[in-house]
Formats: sequence, structure tokens, C-alpha cells
Amino acid sequence: MFGTVMNGSVFISFRMCVLGTRLLKDIHISQCNKTVGGELYNLFCPGNNTKSCDPYFLANNVSIENGIKGLASGVFLTNLGDSFLEDGQYIAKSHDPEEINRLDRPVYNQVMADITTSFTLLIGIFFPSVTGIMAGSNRSGDLADAQKSIPIGTICAILTTSTVYLSAVLLFAGTVDNLLLRDKFGQSIGGRLVVANIAWPNEWVILIGSFLSTLGAGLQSLTGAPRLLQAIAKDGIIPFLAPFAVSSSRGEPTRALLLTVTICQCGILLGNVDYLAPLLSMFFLMCYGFVNLACALQTLLRTPNWRPRFKYYHWSLSFIGLALCIAVMFMTSWYYALMAMGMAGLIYKYIEYRGAEKEWGDGIRGLALSAARYSLLRLEEAEPHTKNWRPQILLLAKLTSELVPKYRKMFTFTSQLKAGKGLTVCVSVVSGDYSRSSSDAISAKQNVAKMMEEEKVKGFVDVLISREISEGISHLIQTTGLGGMKPNTVILGWPYGWRQSEEEQSWHTFLHAVRVITASRMALLVPKGINFFPDSTQKMSGNIDIWWIVHDGGLLMLLPFLLKQHRTWKNCRLRIFTVAQMEDNSIQMKKDLKTFLYHLRIEAEVEVVEMTDNDISAYTYERTLMMEQRNKMVRELRLNKKESLGMVDFNEIPSEENMPLVQAIVDHHHDIKATKNQTQEQKSRTIRFQEPSEKDEDKQNQTDGSSEKSPTPSNKSPAATNNATSGDNPAITPDENNVRRMHTAVKLNEVISKRSYEAQLVILNLPGPPRDTKAERESNYMEFLEVLTEGLERVLMVRGSGREVITIYS
Repeated sequence: MFGTVMNGSVFISFRMCVLGTRLLKDIHISQCNKTVGGELYNLFCPGNNTKSCDPYFLANNVSIENGIKGLASGVFLTNLGDSFLEDGQYIAKSHDPEEINRLDRPVYNQVMADITTSFTLLIGIFFPSVTGIMAGSNRSGDLADAQKSIPIGTICAILTTSTVYLSAVLLFAGTVDNLLLRDKFGQSIGGRLVVANIAWPNEWVILIGSFLSTLGAGLQSLTGAPRLLQAIAKDGIIPFLAPFAVSSSRGEPTRALLLTVTICQCGILLGNVDYLAPLLSMFFLMCYGFVNLACALQTLLRTPNWRPRFKYYHWSLSFIGLALCIAVMFMTSWYYALMAMGMAGLIYKYIEYRGAEKEWGDGIRGLALSAARYSLLRLEEAEPHTKNWRPQILLLAKLTSELVPKYRKMFTFTSQLKAGKGLTVCVSVVSGDYSRSSSDAISAKQNVAKMMEEEKVKGFVDVLISREISEGISHLIQTTGLGGMKPNTVILGWPYGWRQSEEEQSWHTFLHAVRVITASRMALLVPKGINFFPDSTQKMSGNIDIWWIVHDGGLLMLLPFLLKQHRTWKNCRLRIFTVAQMEDNSIQMKKDLKTFLYHLRIEAEVEVVEMTDNDISAYTYERTLMMEQRNKMVRELRLNKKESLGMVDFNEIPSEENMPLVQAIVDHHHDIKATKNQTQEQKSRTIRFQEPSEKDEDKQNQTDGSSEKSPTPSNKSPAATNNATSGDNPAITPDENNVRRMHTAVKLNEVISKRSYEAQLVILNLPGPPRDTKAERESNYMEFLEVLTEGLERVLMVRGSGREVITIYS
């Protein structure tokens, strides 16, 4: 401070030798002249020859100038302008290119810039020296009243450091010559420190003070950083730092200290701290920026536990601070800023992926919660447009007695449908009383979540305790979801071993779930032969065959398309089979379906299979008779059950006004006139699955009653009659309706097995369950499904919700 008001002989030692406008180094003031034979002359004129002299030396005079001019000199105004140089340019008063550029001439003893400078770069170099304002916050654990001391102490620290550092900058600009200010290492004054030479009472005050201050700051960092590193390692935030959590016998973090020393040594070996200072500035600025961001988010999200005591706080101040931090980062060095942000992002994602086992209450989770709430409120509960339809999956997972999911491949299959990018919820039902079995629910939930993680299924888990499994499934189907985020597709396992069970519960739960799903207007997927489905690591090649018997919204086409997005099914080809009768125009039907698939942008082969309504074979009668005899045996074992014979109802075809496009194509080519001329008996023998209306069903039930009295079918072949009556009890003959349904299942199975015996996956319609819940009718339905899928290794039965899920306008 004393030197800022002095000007004269006191600072005569700070005189500089200047050639023209260029600053010179390594020359004594007494030799600062162009005398022939002098030190300066011999330097610029090798061999003491005027002809060999440097042209710039000959054209300019030598002058001696004071390095420190004092406030009264008016040098402050001169220093207001910018004097930035590039690496290798001369330090000169003039900015003329001829004055500052080398022009392929020797350097001699002229002072040069060793680094390219700019306003932003100098901010990055200067900023680390003013980063002590968070020292109080870092020691909050040692404060008696942190919430009172930190705001006051931090504000005072900011005001103090700002006053000291800004006044130092202004005073240097008002007293020191521009040439000396840019002489980074003081080469023009013999390498001495300007501040030390103007200090009172002696230069050693500054020299010793600077040394001790630097040493103290280094030791503080060297002792504090290892403990911080050890604390991070102990918290398990970054798993690979776990070895550094160990302390020595004296409680010192030796390993962390060695790592810190290694990092510091790498910075020292750079040889120039100016290269490292901008990167350090980025980390400090990111620290301050994230503090501001956290405060602003907590305020805007109105977190209940965010209650700042400082009454002058406002969230806009935090955003201003954040904006300034980001601005200074990119002003200083945009590539360093991107590098620092990239490093911070990688560390955050690594912590989130590997080490985020503890909840730290970070603001990102609060932001995610608010965003989720906002999105759910905006999401309509009504049916989405066809373009926005995607499978929101509800997986009903069956558990073993150990409360572990029984079929792992159900989760594998679910993960292979993740291309739909929809909601996935995996649920299970545990039989019991919740007040007594709540621990079972927790254990089951953990097991299901573990299997989801192993099979890479991203979604939610829920487990319900219910006295009845079927009722629990019904409750889950009705209540799972929130607002517009509700499942629209259910994956339900096939009840294996239902034939061997004497209790109807084995298939009753399955059929009850199917009925509830249908009533909820949700799609249903039933994978059969689930243990033969591929793992996610396998790669299948071959065909995925789609047997489109009932056209109920295009789900049969959308599912294989989603499966093909997964690497397991990526190499498979799609083949679509649709069933036609002899009177249909099969050629035109195939052409129209190909055109329709082209507009849907789905690549698939199309085949139209014509099925004739032949006489019912003896095999059909035999299968029907075996089914009914089994039902009779089971019925006799249950004396409390009434006998009943009934037909099987199949999938309901949408009404005319809601008919999907593919159904319209198929029906368009059907011979209407031939259909009108069919008898009622011929209509009942058509190949297409059909679910009669309630009025028709009542009429059919009356027919069933009469068939019990006269069970002889009217449309069986003689061979079949002989075969059917050749048993121990000739009076037993199969019911006509059961024979007709069995005939449909057998014929379809023959065609599917013939065409798709080598297919990797067969996808077909799941016929609707009977409306009547009598045990025998349900058993018949299950038997027909077994016949329909007999001999097929992997089958996916699909029952759509009745609405279009795929469109050409997307």
C-alpha cells in the first residue's frame, strides 16, 4: 500500500529497459544504451558488425522507464484498456503487429508472452484464489449455532474477500506500469516480486508470509482432502473407492493420503499451474452452482422440510447465482466447462448405478416426484388414441410355497416386450390373512423384485394378501395403476396340470381371471409352454407365425413387431395366416391384406388358408367322448356337483359399426349369398370362432337340454357312430355341440401343426371363456384349448380388448 502513493527514487530499482516499445530482460540499467561495443549492442549486433545488427534495434531508441509509477502518475487510465497477447508475441506498449510479432527474427533478450491470454482465461486463473467463502459451511459440524453463524459468516467472508481482492486489482492497475504488469515472471526487473519490493518495512515480510501461506494452504488441503475422500469411501457412494476407507493404527487415512499426494504430484509435474487453474475453477463454480440449484429447487418444489431461517432468501437469487456460475464457466473455457460437466455427470451416473443404496434426500428425487405428479395429472384417464396405444403390462406371477416366482421365463418374456416403452407392473397374490401374513408379502415382494432385476424388467412390484387367490387377482386387475397410467395388457400363466387335478380350482382361478380381464376391457396374453421360451441371451432364427382367426384390434400384429425389436427375436420373420372358407375370394383377400400390412409398415408374409367343412371324423368323436367321460368321472367324485352338459363359447366378434379394418377385408370377400342360403345347422359348423349373444346362449342351453334326452348327433359319420358306441356302455354318446366345437379345434390344430410345425413361436387368438361358470363347461373349454394347441412347442394365445391398437396414421 505504501508503494501506491510513492513515486521517485525509492523505487529506482524497479526501472526497466525498453527498446522502442518492447520490454527487455537480463540487462542492467547501466547497460541500457546503444553504445557501440556495449552489452546491448553486442547482443543485437553479433560480431560487433553494424551490417549484422537487428533491423528493429537499428530503427528504435533505448529508454529507461519506471516500473512503479504511483497513483499520481495517471497510469490507471492507461491500464484500463486490454493488452492480451498470444503465446510467443513480444510484450510491447504498442499493439501494432510489427511491434509484437517475431517476423522470423531472433528473440535476443526481448520479453515474450508464454501463454495466450484473454479476459475469460485470466478469470479462470484468478478465480481459485478467491474460493474460500465456503470454509464456514465446510466446518458446520464444529459450529455451536450453524444456522445462525453460516449466513452471517459467509456474507462477511464474501464482502471481505471481495473488498480485498478487488482493491488489490484496482491499486495494482493504478500504480504499476502496463509493461511490468504483463511481465509474468518479473524478468525485466531481475525476477523480483513487485509486491515484496514495495512492502513495508521489508520485502521479507511478503516473501516469508507468502511462503507460509502457501505451505499452510497446501498442508490444509493435504490433510483435509484425504479425510473427505475417506468419508466418501466409508459412505459407499462410489464403490471402487472402498479400499480407501481403511484407517491406519493411529486413525490416519494413509491410503487416501497417498492417493491425494499422487494427484497433487500430477498437477505439479505439469510445470505450469496456469494450465490447471481453469479446470480447478470449473469444479469450484460447479460446486457453487449446484448449491444454488439445490436451494432453488427445494424452494420451488415446496419441500416440507425445506425451511430456510435466513429471511432475506429468495429463489431468484439462487437462479441468478447459478446463471452466473454457468456463464463464468463457459466464459473461462468452454471445453474445460464441458469436460468438468462430463466428469460430474459420469460420477453421478456411476453413483446412481452402483452406489446409490442410501437415500440422501437429494433435490433430483424431489424434482422427479413433482414431474411425475404433474405428468399424471395431465395424463387423461380416457382411452388413448390408437397412435399412442402401447402395452401397459400387468404380469400375474405365480409363487411357489417358498414365495419365489415359479416361472422365470414369464419375466423373460415380459422383458422382451420392453420395446413398447410402456408401464410394467409385476404382481402376485399370496393366500392368507394380511394381519398375520404381512411378513410373507414383504418377502414375496423382495423375491419378485429380485427376479425382475435379474431378467432386466424395469417396472413396479406389488404383492397382495387375500383369502381367495381368484379374488386377489380380481382386485389387482381392477385397482393396479394410477390415473391414466393403468395396465391395459395382462400376462397370465397357463394352468399346467389341470387335467390331473381332481379339484376344479386348478382351472377355475385361470378362467375367473380371464373373465375379469375381459370385463375390464384389457388385452390378455397367455404363453403356453413357457419353459420352452428362449432366454434373453439367446438369438432365435426362423418364423413367428400369426394365426389370425378372429380380428380384434390388431394386437396379434403389434406383439410380434414388438418382440422383433428385441435381440432374441430380431432375426425371425413374420408370417400371417388368416382362415377363409371355400366361398371366400382368397386371392383378393390376400392381396388386400398385403396392401394393408404395407400401409402399416410391417414386413410379413401373408397366406390365406382355406378350410373345408368336412364330415366329422371318428377321431373327433373319440376325443369328445374321452373328454365327457373324464368329466363324468370327476363329477362322480364330487357328489355335491350337479351333472350338466354344455357347449363351449368362443371369442366374440366385434359388431358391424366397430369392426376393425382387417375384419372388414375378410368379410368383404365372403360370399354373402352363399351365407344366406346356409341352413342353421351349416352356420353352426362354420370354422370361425364365435361367441353367441346372451339370447342365443339361452336358446342353445335349451337345445342342450333336449340333446340330453336325444343325445344322438345328426351329423356324424357311420364310422364314427360305430366307434362311439363300441365301448362298454353303448348308450353313452357325445353331445352334438361338444362334437362340433371339438371338430373346429381339431381341424384348426391340424392346419396349424402342418404349416407351423417349425415355427419358433405361434401366436393365435384365445377363444373367450364360457359365460356359464359350471364346472363341466369350464372343463370342456380347457380341453378344447389343449386340443387347439396340441403338438405346438411355444404358443402365445392372445385375446384383444376389442379396440384398434394399430393404425396406418402414425
